[in-house]
Amino acid sequence: MAADATAGEVDALLLLSFGGPERPEDVMPFLENVTRGRGVPRERLEEVAQHYLHFGGVSPINALNRDIIAAVERELAGAGIELPVYFGNRNWDPMAEDTVARMAADGVRSALVFPTSAWGGYSGCLQYDEDIARARSAFGADAPELVKLRQYFDHPLLIEAFAAAIRAAVDALPAGRRDGARLVFTAHSIPVSADISAGPPADGGRLYSRQVAEAARLCAAATGFTDFDVVWQSRSGPPQIPWLDPDIVDHLEDLSGKGVDAVVVCPVGFVSDHLEVIWDLDNEAKEKAEELGMAFARAATPGTDPRFAQLVVELINEHLTGIPPRRLGDIPGYGCTVNGAPCAIDCCTPPRRHAAAT
Repeated sequence: MAADATAGEVDALLLLSFGGPERPEDVMPFLENVTRGRGVPRERLEEVAQHYLHFGGVSPINALNRDIIAAVERELAGAGIELPVYFGNRNWDPMAEDTVARMAADGVRSALVFPTSAWGGYSGCLQYDEDIARARSAFGADAPELVKLRQYFDHPLLIEAFAAAIRAAVDALPAGRRDGARLVFTAHSIPVSADISAGPPADGGRLYSRQVAEAARLCAAATGFTDFDVVWQSRSGPPQIPWLDPDIVDHLEDLSGKGVDAVVVCPVGFVSDHLEVIWDLDNEAKEKAEELGMAFARAATPGTDPRFAQLVVELINEHLTGIPPRRLGDIPGYGCTVNGAPCAIDCCTPPRRHAAAT
């Protein structure tokens, strides 16, 4: 297993994310970056592009990440920690390679990396390691040391932020339907094969779906729900390849058939209200609920909650001071490695590429 980073001095923090277009003319080049090497048909890219163009060709993810950075900077200042915060992306400006080069030019020798994914698995963890390794390789031997912070799916502050959002969503339902509302958690679906290979082999795989289920359990317990569902969204692969299911829209139909007339949907798998949240939930799922005569309320994601910036700073302090990590769950967590090293040999083997698009 790759050695975890130890406590020590660092010069900066890098927030590392997925990226998204900020102009209509960016949409197709962005999608081509996302799907490079995966053989995605042009017509599929054009279909997905319409989701972005529905919102003026602008994904909210970059703006939301800048808001998170501003909140983290305020939290760092309040804690007396002098640490500049940089922003880099995998698929669109500011690209991680360019950001790492700027960090080096600014004299940064060692930085912590906060990924905007709380999870294990290839897409949730290992792909961020690959981003780090690629960005350092693009700069060369004198690139800053980059230490990725750990997975935080069961951090108390994340659970508290989601719990507050769930309570607010319940309150947004019509008063007469709140007591019987069904709580449904969603996360991004992935191929079943990718989930099977998620995590160090010694832990038996399926780390991603196990972590999502644990976070959902913790959020439900924090809000007094004894019964809830975990479903999936944003599937994008060909039908012959099994993905985690059921899909949220299909699940709403199933609930309606069982007499459920109100639902609270919590996107537990997402840090911010980026395009997949506002398209798949606020449009497709909400429209299906309206069609079924079902009251629908969607819980906010935690990125705008002050507790999220506090979480980031707490993770930084774990590294700087060596304080024990705060965790609520029993499912393993990994992720803290140096310079793009994976958590373990054969950890989260990259899935076979297939024709899919975000």
